[in-house]
Amino acid sequence: MLVILSRTKQYLRKNGYFYKKEYMRPLLTPDNIYIFRFGRDRLDNRLIIRYSHRWTGRQRINEIDLRLHKQKHPRIFYSESELLHYLEGHLLKHEAKVRAREIAKKSNDEVTDGASK
Repeated sequence: MLVILSRTKQYLRKNGYFYKKEYMRPLLTPDNIYIFRFGRDRLDNRLIIRYSHRWTGRQRINEIDLRLHKQKHPRIFYSESELLHYLEGHLLKHEAKVRAREIAKKSNDEVTDGASK
């Protein structure tokens, strides 16, 4: 079992997020890839962790890509503490913004459906 991002996992569990872990070993690069999907209702947020092993056998995180709600261009972090600092400041605000858009979209659909009847 990987111990990568243990503080991030604790933070997500504490705030009511569910997550799913996947491991991928690409053939052409020496890095290992750990894919971590998370979200409240759907698993639409994604962390891609590229890591390698030092000569002592310890894991070294090379890069963490964060994509909130299927963004095209990820935010890149080089340590778990940077990632946690960003998540604490932006994740709940971003979730509120996405939920507000969904509610506005549903209310617009209801208004147009009612007007056409």
